[in-house]
Amino acid sequence: MYCVKCGVRLTDGAAHCPLCQTPVWNPEGTAAATPTFSDRYPIPPKSRRYPILAFLTALLAALSLSALIFCLTVLHRVSWSGYVMLGCALVYFAGIFPFWFDRREPLIFVPLAFVLICGYLLYICLYNKGTWFLSFAFPVTMLVGALTTASVALFRFGKRRRLLKTGILLVLIGCSAMLIEFFESLTFGTTMFLWSLYPVCAFSLIGLFLILCGLIPPWREYVERKLFL
Repeated sequence: MYCVKCGVRLTDGAAHCPLCQTPVWNPEGTAAATPTFSDRYPIPPKSRRYPILAFLTALLAALSLSALIFCLTVLHRVSWSGYVMLGCALVYFAGIFPFWFDRREPLIFVPLAFVLICGYLLYICLYNKGTWFLSFAFPVTMLVGALTTASVALFRFGKRRRLLKTGILLVLIGCSAMLIEFFESLTFGTTMFLWSLYPVCAFSLIGLFLILCGLIPPWREYVERKLFL
């Protein structure tokens, strides 16, 4: 590095020329000293969903409280307000509460929603002194919840062999229809095989076709290309 005025060779780190006292000009140092980006963290944009969520929460709370006050004042008992309150709670925790979080994990909220549905059906069964919960509502709700959770997990994490997994899932959905009709027959005394064979055949045929496509590479490539998978 040399002085820009007299040409004297300068030592590294010198601030002035030792001969003419001219300030040393270092273009690399000047460029390095000037930051090309801000040293402040960006301010995250304000979300517009929180006021809407707060309004919906207040609306459901007001609806539940109004139903309870009306029943206690007019009927002098809880009566049908229990349906309204638990229904509002189910709608809130299943459809509104997950949106308060920036990162919503469906594998947590989907099973939670079906657990709440089970609780709501249990209340209806006990309030009406029924006997259909343990033999019909509970196993059917848990079965549908398990299949829904498996579907969410498949399309969220199962990127490899998606056709094969989807085919297996469709076969399971078809077979679950027969299981649901079995619980219906066990609880309400209906005849078996009145309607379950139709979804079993339809879902099983589609599922077996997708399983074959997943196992045969040329078929898999063709179907994935057509379905944009």
